[in-house]
Amino acid sequence: MSASSSRRRPPRPERVMDNWERLVRAALKHQHRAPTAAASLGIGLASAVPPSLGKTNIEQILQAADDIEDEDPNVARILCEQAYTMAQNLDPSSDGRGVLQFKTGLASVIKQKLAKKDGAAIDRQNDIQVLWNFYQEYKSRRRVDDMQREQERLRESGTFSTEMGSRAVEMKKIYATLRALLDVLEILVGKSPSDRLGRQILDEIKRIKRSDAALGGELMPYNIVPLDAPSSVANSIGFFPEVRAATAAIQNCEDLPRFRYEGPQLRQKDIFDLLQYVFGFQEDNVRNQREHVVLALANAQSRLSLPGGTEPKIDERAVTEVFSKVLDNYIQWCRYLGKRVAWTSLEAVNKNRKIILVALYFLIWGEAANMAKELDGILDSSEAEPAKSCIIIHDDSSTSTSYLEKIITPIYQTMAAEAENNNNGKAAHSAWRNYDDFNEYFWSRSCFDLGWPPAEGSKFLRKPAKRKRLLTIIAFHHGKININTIKILLSAGPAFFILNFIECCLDVILTFGAYKAARGFALSRLVIRKVLEEKNARNSDSTYFRIYVLVLGGYAAVRLFFALMAKIPACHRLSNFSDGSQFFQFFKWIYQIRPLVEPTNVIVTLRNLRKQKCFDPPESMGTSIYLMDIHIWYTLLSALVGGVMGARDRLGEIRSIEMLHKRFESFPEAFAKNLSPRRISNRPVAQIMLANDYAIDCKDSQYELWYRISRDEYMAYAVKECYYSTERILNSLVDGEGQRWVERLFRDLNESIAQGSLLVTINLKKLQLVQSRLTGLTGLLIRDETVDRAAGVTKALRELYEVVTHEFLAPNLREQFDTWQLLLRARNEGRLFSKIYWPKDPEMREQVKRLHLLLTVKDSAANIPKNLEAQRRLQFFTNSLFMDMPEAKPVSEMIPFSVFTPYYSETVLYSMSELCVENEDGISILFYLQKIYPDEWANFLERIGRGESSEEDFKDSPSDTLELRFWVSYRGQTLARTVRGMMYYRRALMLQSYLEKRYLGGIEDGYSTAEYVDTQGYELSPDARAQADLKFTYVVSCQIYGQQKQRKAPEAADIALLMQRNEALRVAFIHEEDVTSDGRTIKEYHSKLVKADVHGKDQEIYSIKLPGNPKLGEGKPENQNHAIIFTRGDAIQTIDMNQDNYLEEAMKMRNLLEEFRGKHGIRPPTILGVREHVFTGSVSSLASFMSNQETSFVTLGQRVLAYLKVRMHYGHPDVFDRIFHITRGGISKASRVINISEDIYAGFNSTLRQGNITHHEYIQVGKGRDVGLNQIALFEGKVAGGNGEQVLSRDVYRLGQLFDFFRMLTFFFTTVGYYVCTMMTVLTVYVFLYGRVYLALSGLDYEISRQFRFLGNTALDAALNAQFLVQIGIFTAVPMIMGFILELGLLKAIFSFITMQLQFCSVFFTFSLGTRTHYFGRTILHGGAKYHATGRGFVVRHIKFAENYRLYSRSHFVKALEVALLLIVYIAYGFTKGGASSFILITISSWFLVVSWLFAPYIFNPSGFEWQKTVEDFDDWTNWLLYKGGVGVKGENSWESWWDEEQAHIQTLRGRILETILSLRFLIFQYGIVYKLKITSHNTSLALFTATPKKSTALPTFIRFLQGLLAIGMIAGIALLIALTEFTIADLFASALAFVATGWCLAVTWKWLVKAVGLWDSVREIARMYDAGMGALIFVPIVFFSWFPFVSTFQSRFLFNQAFSRGLEISLILAGNKANQEA
Repeated sequence: MSASSSRRRPPRPERVMDNWERLVRAALKHQHRAPTAAASLGIGLASAVPPSLGKTNIEQILQAADDIEDEDPNVARILCEQAYTMAQNLDPSSDGRGVLQFKTGLASVIKQKLAKKDGAAIDRQNDIQVLWNFYQEYKSRRRVDDMQREQERLRESGTFSTEMGSRAVEMKKIYATLRALLDVLEILVGKSPSDRLGRQILDEIKRIKRSDAALGGELMPYNIVPLDAPSSVANSIGFFPEVRAATAAIQNCEDLPRFRYEGPQLRQKDIFDLLQYVFGFQEDNVRNQREHVVLALANAQSRLSLPGGTEPKIDERAVTEVFSKVLDNYIQWCRYLGKRVAWTSLEAVNKNRKIILVALYFLIWGEAANMAKELDGILDSSEAEPAKSCIIIHDDSSTSTSYLEKIITPIYQTMAAEAENNNNGKAAHSAWRNYDDFNEYFWSRSCFDLGWPPAEGSKFLRKPAKRKRLLTIIAFHHGKININTIKILLSAGPAFFILNFIECCLDVILTFGAYKAARGFALSRLVIRKVLEEKNARNSDSTYFRIYVLVLGGYAAVRLFFALMAKIPACHRLSNFSDGSQFFQFFKWIYQIRPLVEPTNVIVTLRNLRKQKCFDPPESMGTSIYLMDIHIWYTLLSALVGGVMGARDRLGEIRSIEMLHKRFESFPEAFAKNLSPRRISNRPVAQIMLANDYAIDCKDSQYELWYRISRDEYMAYAVKECYYSTERILNSLVDGEGQRWVERLFRDLNESIAQGSLLVTINLKKLQLVQSRLTGLTGLLIRDETVDRAAGVTKALRELYEVVTHEFLAPNLREQFDTWQLLLRARNEGRLFSKIYWPKDPEMREQVKRLHLLLTVKDSAANIPKNLEAQRRLQFFTNSLFMDMPEAKPVSEMIPFSVFTPYYSETVLYSMSELCVENEDGISILFYLQKIYPDEWANFLERIGRGESSEEDFKDSPSDTLELRFWVSYRGQTLARTVRGMMYYRRALMLQSYLEKRYLGGIEDGYSTAEYVDTQGYELSPDARAQADLKFTYVVSCQIYGQQKQRKAPEAADIALLMQRNEALRVAFIHEEDVTSDGRTIKEYHSKLVKADVHGKDQEIYSIKLPGNPKLGEGKPENQNHAIIFTRGDAIQTIDMNQDNYLEEAMKMRNLLEEFRGKHGIRPPTILGVREHVFTGSVSSLASFMSNQETSFVTLGQRVLAYLKVRMHYGHPDVFDRIFHITRGGISKASRVINISEDIYAGFNSTLRQGNITHHEYIQVGKGRDVGLNQIALFEGKVAGGNGEQVLSRDVYRLGQLFDFFRMLTFFFTTVGYYVCTMMTVLTVYVFLYGRVYLALSGLDYEISRQFRFLGNTALDAALNAQFLVQIGIFTAVPMIMGFILELGLLKAIFSFITMQLQFCSVFFTFSLGTRTHYFGRTILHGGAKYHATGRGFVVRHIKFAENYRLYSRSHFVKALEVALLLIVYIAYGFTKGGASSFILITISSWFLVVSWLFAPYIFNPSGFEWQKTVEDFDDWTNWLLYKGGVGVKGENSWESWWDEEQAHIQTLRGRILETILSLRFLIFQYGIVYKLKITSHNTSLALFTATPKKSTALPTFIRFLQGLLAIGMIAGIALLIALTEFTIADLFASALAFVATGWCLAVTWKWLVKAVGLWDSVREIARMYDAGMGALIFVPIVFFSWFPFVSTFQSRFLFNQAFSRGLEISLILAGNKANQEA
């Protein structure tokens, strides 16, 4: 049977079992692999080979020695000795890393093998004969010749054998051993043997190399398709007709020029060999892209139809589809630059030319279009020649061809030089060229000035000079600065402003009516363009222009009508009433500006104010108010619109198990409609226990009892199923007299039911006794058969017989059975139920298990499943099936995709030491997880067959230890969890392919109908596995995996373990290697792809040399960019390493991918947004805040953004159109600093390249978020800093220019505008307080209050209230609340919101406000955003006071103290007409901000108010504060080092000037407070200001003696001032207050100047005192509350409230396990 026929036969209903239960069971049954191979990682000789010897076959020889050690130790010894000799010859001096240790260890092993000979002499002269004899015996014993003949037969037939596929691993091991034996024999024999044996061996080796394709082919490394070894039968993917057709297509070289081919003889030459010969591409690059193109063509063909025949051919339409998509951007590039493409017309390009152009494009992976022209000329010739552009002439006049060296390396060197010029990311962006600059150069006609090949002396390739660039305008004037240049420079600004203003006005006016969707935007643009064209035409009286005038006139008429209505008194009164009502007044506060301006106008009109010479208020302040108003209104409206859209999409229809039960009837139908090709039946969940209670309590008729049961249809189903299952199972168990008893019993019962006399026939009071006996019987039958269990079943059947016959049945039936002679004789003779037929049929065994479940489940169905996470997943999955999603295509026709995960050095898998190590409280990770997930821990112990176990118990079993490590790692944010989740895609595709194949009627050879009924074998099906591999690829880019392997890091071993457990997992990494060339050592970099081989070791698939170190920009995007060439398919899902996936969600991936073919506006989608579920929300209250905030954004927020066509890429679950993006710059921008938030730039790039980004919520991916306050702060700091860099990016600028007015506003307020408004919210507090302090210090507040009672003005109160609501996160929480209402229900939403408030969520949101403001503002002022590694561990440990102080001192504490200082000054010198109550009302929001910013890190710190921890924190803080810094001392150990690090961001003159300007705000304190001193007698002269005691602090102090004298003099001077003048103690404190305000900002800003005059040490000591004082001020309340034990208990309660509500033992965790054990 051919592969095509086996996958496309017509349906055969008799073999199709539409069984819903089996489908679900097959999906949920996990193949529990025995971890023996994984556990043996790193054991054996082959695992010890160092990387420097890895290019030889030493590793293969030692692996063979390991494999045959038990068969023949002497042969193993020969192989080890040969391996040692090879290592010695390669590195005689053992210079390589690890070579000396390897040779020493190998020599020790050889000595041990020699010692086992028991002193017998070893004749090494006979080693060749021994090895040859063993080779022949091994080959004969393994039946290698028969196996090869079978493979040859299969290759000729074109079919795939399931049995042969299942033996693939064994075959590979055999071939590997044979290859190693032959290699050693070849070395020992030599090239010219003289004896007969040697010549015989040499002939065998030559014959094998010449004819034995299998021996070489099966060992040839490959990724997915074994193209270099087409003879391989280990993978059925090569037998798929579409793959064979695609392979034949690239091998069609009939109309191509002839060329010299020296490739492997295992395959035919193809077009890739031609391109390699012509352009000198690397071998592994060619191999990689060969497979890439074959898979692309094969998948395109499968979407059309599967080709038939013995020699399948690729369809022209499939080739054209791939060609058009891959070269679409190249065509656009040619059009943009006005160049002709490399072909005359698409119709003139034949299929072969299209394939070769696609191959060339993928090989060069860029936009070097000139090469296509060069190729065109080569293809027209009859004889191929190397391309002149890639020829390298060496010193010895020899030539070679290398695309890398000739084309790529010169460009890379220029980029590397530019990267070195960026001062480690601190230089201005205009001072060096980044990736975008290089890319845009090639989108200008200037790129053609490079020539082909690129000229070495071109300006583009010139290395950057250490100078600053001139202005562009000056450059265009040939560097001459004359009067004309100056005029143009001066005119550029006003001209740009005027033109931009006109453009914005036109955009607002002309696009006002077309704001609905992308189609509306495009239509509005077209209409406007058409109108303007018609208006400028001669005949302006056209239809289009009339429609335009009509629409415009109608709009103007409506506006005019409302304006006139406002003049009518009644309407005017209605308007005034709405203005005065409380409801409208609230929105008036937020929306209108006029009430805020009126008080300012009142102040300006005061006559006394003019004497104070105040500045007039700038009118531009209204702009900031408008921005904040729009931000608030967008937040509210987006929540409303998002809620409506979510309800329309049917989100939240199923939000409880009860609601799921109500929809369960329609669930299988929805499942079959969306995920399965045929309708399937269902079986309901049972409720036998409740039905039993109904029966016992029944006092009515049979019909009344059945009516009560039938009111719950699932209960009725359960009763019926239990009855019929019991009858069938009992019939199958027994024979003879026992079977006749069963038949008669159920015949009598059926007759009673039919006659309605059941209650007369049986005694319902004894029904529970019958159930207990039946439960005991099924409890035995669900296990495997043994002699004891068979006897137990016989006993259970007899007990059941006794209970049913003598207690359950009515007396008349009982007598009939007792007098039945047949039964009576069998009982007396002991033959009744003596012979048992144990259920062995898979279907019967499942029925027994289900009956046992029905009889034993006592919980209500509402509590099944008990696990909350299982309930949530089940609810979302069932809900999603009723949402609108595309119909899933069969697996063979689906869109292929890849999953891509970047990884650096995060946790892969927790080790046992990490699990068991205890923190300072005696808490280990394992102990913590046992308390957090008690039900899952119990399930785990049951699964591995253990009871209650401790850590010590697991050490006895390596397999259980490994499973424990995985269990813990699957509950953290680890790479192991991510890999398991993403590999669910493959499992889902295997299951779907397996079932679809059987629905279509094709059954693989070797599977009987009975085996087909049980779907358990889907994971073992070679065809299903190959089909999944054809459609799915998973690549993890482990950037430093090579370095981790070299230093034997545990992460490397864990990654290798993941590859062993997941055969489809591929790992890409950057390999560094020292190479000696011309007497000097240089580093070479390779991009490598590896997988696990049959022995569990890394097998290198591809190794592509790079022009240099690929990390020129940001690490994470560079890590993605180097490895994306190894991905496959038309789509790619980017997944971070802290994400998860679920099997049920993976089954919907086919539906999601069909969205690429759906209608989503005028452009097809290029990015599919995917919903996230934050799985870390249940750890603590902080984690829930972060989870809820993040969930509202990734669901409701992105739902609205996608509708408005301004959604970008914000995270890693999104699915990209892979071909679209890799041909347009990739998915990750990597320029240093400016692309620190690389995710969103992918969305920018997609939108600017005319892409379309959508959002879909019927599928979700798990996501881990930060769970501790410090982690959250670092994450938000990174995002805020990234947004600060986005303000400077060309992408944001261009989007703002190209968007229409409404999309531009939406885009602004959901990206950088959000952070601008956040910063303005904080600045509002500063402006208000500084204004108040100014009024207080100048005395104007009293004057104004005396003349006008405006201080109670509602507008001012409204502004402060609005600011307060934004500050505490009320407006931020509105979308969150709407999401709660939608998906949880109104009551649960209200309860959740109240719970959050009780857990101090307002404190958290206020604190986060300061975090975002600080990092965003610092980036705007100084640039240099940084990536902050947050760590993703379990955060239950107490954070030291000093650690919190270091992190939040400059971002929160200093600013909070400044606000507090302003409030104190306002209290001291201000005037409030209403007294204390008015002061509290006006300043409560500011005091709340102060408290939140100062104490939130300690409020949300576990055990933050425990006395012992407080004492330890104080000691640690004082040690850190007083520890001297120095070279190599980190900031976490010394205050001095930390203080220097905190000033490092002030680098540029611009930054110093800005910091100086900001520091001048403290002059208000200086002037105002000095003016208020008693000694001044209210004199406002500036002379007094300069003569204050503050000046004395500036005197230089060099000698301690002078310091002492100065201190004594100051004290004496103060005493004289108090005695002889009006200077008071209050004046003394006021002066100190002024000094504290000024601080040392200016000294720090101008550090170099202060150092030059020798005052830096003094400034640093003053700063230390400042930090000591600020820390003491914060520490005192903590000490006070730590005295009261109930405070710590209360903190634990609100911090871990969710954990308490779930019955968790957080108190044990916080108290420590040690104390519990001691107790």
